[in-house]
Amino acid sequence: MMHFTATASQRCAASPFARRGLYSDNARQNSGQRGVGNISDTNRSNRHQKPCFGGQVMATLSKGHGIVAAAATEPEVKVSRAKRRPNFPFSRIAGQEDMKLALLLNVVDPGIGGVLIMGDRGCGKSVAVRSIVDLLPEIDVVPGDDFNSSPTSTKLMGPDVLQRYLAGETLASEMVKTPLVELPLGATEDRICGTIDIEKALSEGIKAYEPGLLAKANRGILYVDEVNLLDDGLVDVVLDSAAGGQNTVEREGVSIVHPAKFIMIGSGNPAEGELRPQLLDRFGLCVNVSTLLDVDARTQMTLDRIAYEKDADAFVQSVKEEQDALREKLDKARALLPKVEIPRAVRLKISQLGSMVDIDGIRGDIVCNRAAAAFVALEGRKKVTMDDVIRVALLCLNHRLRKDPLDPIDNGAKVFLALRKIVNPEEAAEEERRKKAEEAAAAEKGDSKRAGMKAGAWSGLP
Repeated sequence: MMHFTATASQRCAASPFARRGLYSDNARQNSGQRGVGNISDTNRSNRHQKPCFGGQVMATLSKGHGIVAAAATEPEVKVSRAKRRPNFPFSRIAGQEDMKLALLLNVVDPGIGGVLIMGDRGCGKSVAVRSIVDLLPEIDVVPGDDFNSSPTSTKLMGPDVLQRYLAGETLASEMVKTPLVELPLGATEDRICGTIDIEKALSEGIKAYEPGLLAKANRGILYVDEVNLLDDGLVDVVLDSAAGGQNTVEREGVSIVHPAKFIMIGSGNPAEGELRPQLLDRFGLCVNVSTLLDVDARTQMTLDRIAYEKDADAFVQSVKEEQDALREKLDKARALLPKVEIPRAVRLKISQLGSMVDIDGIRGDIVCNRAAAAFVALEGRKKVTMDDVIRVALLCLNHRLRKDPLDPIDNGAKVFLALRKIVNPEEAAEEERRKKAEEAAAAEKGDSKRAGMKAGAWSGLP
C-alpha cells in the first residue's frame, strides 16, 4: 500500500479556517483534526506568521487507501465601473437666449476669448456649460499623452510628442471626445500650471514635469464655477494662458512651455462678489442671466428636467435629432467662418461705438468684430451688417464699461443709446431735442411757481 504525504503548506491551504488566517501550520499539527482544534502554546508564539492564502487550494480527499490531491481555482471577482450619466441636452434648455448664443459663438470661433456667465443660482449656468461639450467635434490625439497633442500640428504638440515628431517618428492617433476640465475653488497654482514630478525625483533622481489642469484642458474647455470666489492671481494665470495659447512654467528647476489652447468659461453669482475690472476685460463675452419668468418656458423646462432625472438615456435619445441638427449647424458655421466679410464701414462704426461709450483699450473692438463674424457664420451668411453688430454688442461691451455707483443708467442702456446714435443719427438727434425742450418747459413751470418768493423758501408739495 502506497501513502501520499501532503506537505504542511498543502494541509494549511486545505483547511477552510486556515484560508481565513485562523490557524498556522503548528495549530493544524496540534489539533489532530481537520478544520477544528485547540490553539496550543506553540502556535500562540507563531501568531505573527502570515495566514495561508492562495489562488489554488490543495484539497485532500479520502479515496480508497490513499489521499488524492486536487486543485481548485477560486472564482475571480469582476469590478465594473459605474456608467456615466449623459449630460442634459443643450437643445432643450429653455430661455436664456443670450447665454446659449454666447456659448455657441465661442464654439464657432474659440478666438473670441471665452464667456463669463453671471446670474442667480438655479438659472442653468453649469448645466449649459457641461452640455455644450456634446456639440463639439471629436479631436485626434496621440494616445497616452497628457497634453492632448495633435499628431499632425506642431503648434498643438506637447514637448515629448514634439521631440518624437521632429525625430521622424510616425505618431499614432485616436479620436476622443473634446475634453471638459473643471477647475475647483481649492486648486493651487501648482495644480493648475503643473510642477515637478516628486515621484520621479525621489525614485529616479531626475527632474520631470507633472502636467497640470491647463495641460489637460488643451484643445478643450476649461470651466471655472464660482469664478468670482477664486483667487484673482489664479484667474489671471488662467486667462493669460487662454489668451496666449500656451503655458510657461518656471519653477523648482523646471523650465517648460506647452500648448494651452482652450475655451475659458466662468460662472458665478454676483451677490457673492464681483470680479476686478482687469479680469472682466479678459473675458471675451459676458452674459447676465436671471430666473425664467415666462410661464410656458418655465413649465417646459420643469417637465424636461423631471423626464431627464427619471431616465436620462431615454430622454437624450428622444432629442437626438435636435442635437444632431444643432451639431451639423455648428460644423457648417466653422467651415463658413473664414469666408465671412466685414465691410470697412461696419468696422468703423464698431470702433466709433467703443469710443462713444468710453471703453479702455481695444479688446472690446476686436471681440465685437469676431463675435459679429461668428454670428453671421452661425446664421449661414457671408456678410456682416449693423444689425448683426447690434445683436452681439451688448455681449461684447457691457462688462467693459466703467461702473459709476451714482449713475442711474445701466451699462447696457448706455451701449443701446450709443448704438441708436450711430445707426439712426437723425432720430437720436430729434429725440434729444425733444427731451431738452421738455426739461426746459419743466424748469420754466417751476420758476413761475416760485415767483415772488425768497431764495430757499419752501414752495409746498409739487
